[in-house]
Amino acid sequence: MLHIINKSPLDRPSLDTVLQTAASGAILLIEDGVYAATCGNAVEARLKNAMGTLKVYALGPDLDARGVADRVTEGVTVVGYDGFVDLVAEHKTSQSWL
Repeated sequence: MLHIINKSPLDRPSLDTVLQTAASGAILLIEDGVYAATCGNAVEARLKNAMGTLKVYALGPDLDARGVADRVTEGVTVVGYDGFVDLVAEHKTSQSWL
């Protein structure tokens, strides 16, 4: 399953819920969700721990729009809109977390 998160981890618990419940699959961070992909944030350690079982992606244009593209946590794969489409096509199911 592809988990799509568009809210900051400081605003909503969506990322924590995914990290606690998802045993496999991938996370795509978009919009304000990309703040979770930056170094030094409050959820960085939990996200890194999850990378053993979950692949983590962040949408590059949203990182650029928020001025944090140069602070992406090691292990997070940055994708463009074409990568977003590819991820949705690769996974049988997608869940958008609000």
